[in-house]
Amino acid sequence: MTNEAPKGWLATDQPGLMFEDNAIGRMKKEVWEASDEQIDGILTEYGLPSPVEWGKPGSYIQTTIRHQVVEERRKNDIVIIPIGCTELHGAHMASGTDTLFVSMIAEGMRRFTKAMGYPVAVSLPPLMFGSHPYHHYGMAGTVPIHEDVSREMLIDVMLGLWNDGFRKQILLNNHGHLWMLEATIQQFCKRYQLPGVYRVIDWHRAVREFFYTEARGGAWGSHFVHAEEAETSLALYLFPDMVDMAYAVNTEGKGYLPEGHFDKSVDPYGRPSRWSEGEGHFAIEISATPEGVVGNAADAEAWKAKRPLAAILRYLTLLVDDILEVFPAGEVPPVEEVTLRTAEEMEPYLREPMSEGWKSVYALPAIGQRMVP
Repeated sequence: MTNEAPKGWLATDQPGLMFEDNAIGRMKKEVWEASDEQIDGILTEYGLPSPVEWGKPGSYIQTTIRHQVVEERRKNDIVIIPIGCTELHGAHMASGTDTLFVSMIAEGMRRFTKAMGYPVAVSLPPLMFGSHPYHHYGMAGTVPIHEDVSREMLIDVMLGLWNDGFRKQILLNNHGHLWMLEATIQQFCKRYQLPGVYRVIDWHRAVREFFYTEARGGAWGSHFVHAEEAETSLALYLFPDMVDMAYAVNTEGKGYLPEGHFDKSVDPYGRPSRWSEGEGHFAIEISATPEGVVGNAADAEAWKAKRPLAAILRYLTLLVDDILEVFPAGEVPPVEEVTLRTAEEMEPYLREPMSEGWKSVYALPAIGQRMVP
């Protein structure tokens, strides 16, 4: 049996695993086949591992001197917004784990792009508390926020950042509320009709191949789910002082239907439904896995986290570069091609904030809805 790839695809050394023959696929193949030393080199370029920088001067918009924010925005007007939550991640990890993951990835991106001369902006996480699927409810240590509250909070954050000139926005997520984030972008665009580039990225899904199990050529003994082998390995690599492996346990959820209907957390199989597209087909967490772990946390090892982190950092760099190549800083997609507004109407609102002739977006007439909810 050969492992030849059909046209448009790239074969790998793992039978059955192929990457698209485009820039993203070639990047993934390169990271997949990189040596351990090369992976370490990539992570070093992004300064990982490093302590979280929530309070470090110059790391976030909110901790950067204002004139520097403006100067950097003129080079790169993309902002990464880390999206997290407060959720029980077992007795062995912290409840802010999801927020820490995406913050550290975003900080790595800022360090790398700053060294390259075009620092991407990062906003402090607006959601230290997030929305949750039904089956999370009841768990001590998990603090669910109503999804309409989370959504409206993020819509307001997006509007404020747009008004400040950050009109290309990446919501970088690690938590299980993707449906709410998708709705956030859709409602933002419907409500305000503002030209820009908006994207939500479930980072682990973006590089799902790097969470494949050993049976599929990966490094993992079990599937990525929650607070288990994958997330604990990531924590051991990124913030080991917030992990106590003496309390790590292996658990197994309880499902009622045969395997094959619903996919795993990073959609490795392409099954008919994502895990979030139903309830009632498995037991809620407080009943099946009250430990706050769904999977094999005790099998975690820090080295396993390196390759997926290298892959997401390389992908985000490619994404940032592609956006800026098509729409350099200060430019947005054509108004009349991506909104129902006119270029003439939007002209003063698209000027640099606080410049002569600029108008605040909060004064822009709404289309069909109130401007401020």
